Order: sequence, then C-alpha cells, then structure tokens
Amino acid sequence: MLTIKKYAAIDIGSNAVRLLISNIIEQKGRPVKFKKSSLVRVPIRLGSDVFLNGEISEDNKQRMLDTMTAFNLLMKSHKVISYKACATSAMREADNGKDVTEFILKKAKINIDIINGEEEAAIIAATDLHSYIKEDKTYLYVDVGGGSTEFSVIHLGETVASKSFKIGTVRLLNNIVKKKTWLELEEWIKQNTTGYDKVDLIGSGGNINKIFKVSGKVTGTPLTYFYLTSYYNKLQTYSYEERITELELNQDRADVIIPATRIYLSAMKWSGAKDIYVPKIGLSDGIIKSIYYNTVSSVNI
Repeated sequence: MLTIKKYAAIDIGSNAVRLLISNIIEQKGRPVKFKKSSLVRVPIRLGSDVFLNGEISEDNKQRMLDTMTAFNLLMKSHKVISYKACATSAMREADNGKDVTEFILKKAKINIDIINGEEEAAIIAATDLHSYIKEDKTYLYVDVGGGSTEFSVIHLGETVASKSFKIGTVRLLNNIVKKKTWLELEEWIKQNTTGYDKVDLIGSGGNINKIFKVSGKVTGTPLTYFYLTSYYNKLQTYSYEERITELELNQDRADVIIPATRIYLSAMKWSGAKDIYVPKIGLSDGIIKSIYYNTVSSVNI
C-alpha cells in the first residue's frame, strides 16, 4: 500500500523567504521517503531593515504579505495538508516582528512562529544529515544565514555541541558584526574541535550550494580549503555587476556570497578542516521532517 502526503515548510530568513513543498511517500515495509516537489525563493532581505533600523519597513511588510498570500495559494494548489512557517534572526530582532506576524495571520492566513537560534539548530539537526556523514568521523556543521550562523559539532554520529552566533551575510554586508563576536566564535570552534584527530566541515546554505554547483564536483565529494580560498579570492576580483553578468550570479546572491564564503573559510581555519561537504540541506528540510515526526507544532490546512 502506497500513500503520498504533502507537507510544506516556510523559512523566513534575513536574506530570503522560501517555500518548500515535499511529498511524503509511505510504503508498507519500506522507510518513508521525503521528496522535494517545489521550491520557491523570494529575496525580500528583511535583515537590511532590521539590523540597521530595528524594524521591518512598511515596504517589506507589504512584500511579506504579498509573498505569504502567494504561498498560501500555492499550498492550496499543491493540496498541502500541513505546514509550518518559521522566522529566524531578522524577525526575532525586529521591534515590530510580532506585529508583522499578527498582520500576516490576519491578512494572509499564514501562522508564523518566530524561533530562537537554539530551536533553529535543533530543527536543522532533524534533517537527513546522518545519511551524509560517517559515524566514525568528526564534523563541524555550519549553516550560514543572513542574520546568524548555526554551528554544531558532530562526533561519532552524535551532536556534542551546538551554538548560534550573530554572524550572517546581511550583517557582514552592513558592517555590523563586532570583532568581539568573531573572537567568541573563534574561541568556541577551537574549544569544541580541539582534541579530535581530524575534523571535516559540513556546509549548509544557498551560497555554499551555489559554489558547489559551480565547482562541477560530483555529489558526495568535498570541496577543499584550497578550492574555497581560490574561489573567494576570485570573487573579490569581480565587481558586483560583473558577478551578475560574467559569473551569472543572481543579484541577491552576488553580494552575500563573499561574506558567506568568509564564514565557511574561517570555520575551516579554526577547526583545522581541510574539506567541506555540501549535502544541500537546511532549515526547510528540517521543518518538513519535524512536521512528519511530530517534534514541532504545525498547522493543518
């Protein structure tokens, strides 16, 4: 007997807002399968409002409403039965974050949960990460966002340390990451990775996914520290316009890709990692899994 259900995850980040719709395929005697059906990404960049002015602007509030209204219609068209919408760094720091979620609920009928960094890390940990890692190795998992980056140390298949830092691509673009925060991150990484013979990085986020795609590497093979350093240096020789026209990056990717690469390289340097694996998973995938396993609250449609 085969049953297919559709769940949706809405990830409201500091750089972009995403809707992931997944098929949940259940067959007697076989493991459940999670298959991506549709992914829509809208680059609203809430972080540029919040990290500089402390609140979400009227313009972006309206863009959020339009986007959530469209997402609601798309979920209905796909016959999604359950969804969860999570807002991260920008929304939780916005003075009017709660007001905006109430406005969206009233007008677009989308219920948004503003989650903290620890919840974000926990949901990401619910992904299929274990199918990408070897249980006899040690990894530093790095999920780079616009407002914050989540770090987890995974040793022998278990998460042994996890922390969220207010270092993100949009913050870095606006020069609002303090040196103290970088020093705290360096200390945390060194403290939690020292003592292991070898540490590999696992990179998550749209920017590292793009870099991996550009590399032409086969899925499952890592990018090296040398390759990432070379690409980082190459990016900086191009202007913002040239990154769009010659490197064919989307305009909302062409600026944040440089600070994102800096974060990954810093994490590799401080942990001593020579390789970074890119499994292409993130918060949206974790939300879908968490809905299925009933580890988070969700909304039935």
